[in-house]
Amino acid sequence: MHATNSGERTLTELDFARLSKLPGRHLSPGLAHLLASAEVTSSRAVRSDVVTMHSRVKIVDAHTRRHQTLTVCYPADAEPAAGWISVLSPVGSSLLGLKAGDRAVWATPSGEECSAEVAAIVFQPEASGDYAT
Repeated sequence: MHATNSGERTLTELDFARLSKLPGRHLSPGLAHLLASAEVTSSRAVRSDVVTMHSRVKIVDAHTRRHQTLTVCYPADAEPAAGWISVLSPVGSSLLGLKAGDRAVWATPSGEECSAEVAAIVFQPEASGDYAT
């Protein structure tokens, strides 16, 4: 497992365009940094092991080894209890653009640092031929 440095994350052109239109005051510093530094590629060219919007990912907590399956979504679709995590949340923004095997790192509202390995991409819209989600 390896941590990802800035510049090593990938966004699709569509995800970049949609996220860039979110009101700036709602962007976390992490998401704003991602938009400023990520490699942007076409939906058809994105690798199937990259977390894109609406990807379902299996993560493993670095400390507890607990497995979770989460879907990164837009704020209106968020249902944390069902595993639908807003891209505006610390966890959601830390996962977006990572590859399977990367480590996501985020801070809780209380300031505690958490991390998890992206163990697998269970579903990625682009890999299934959906380039417009």
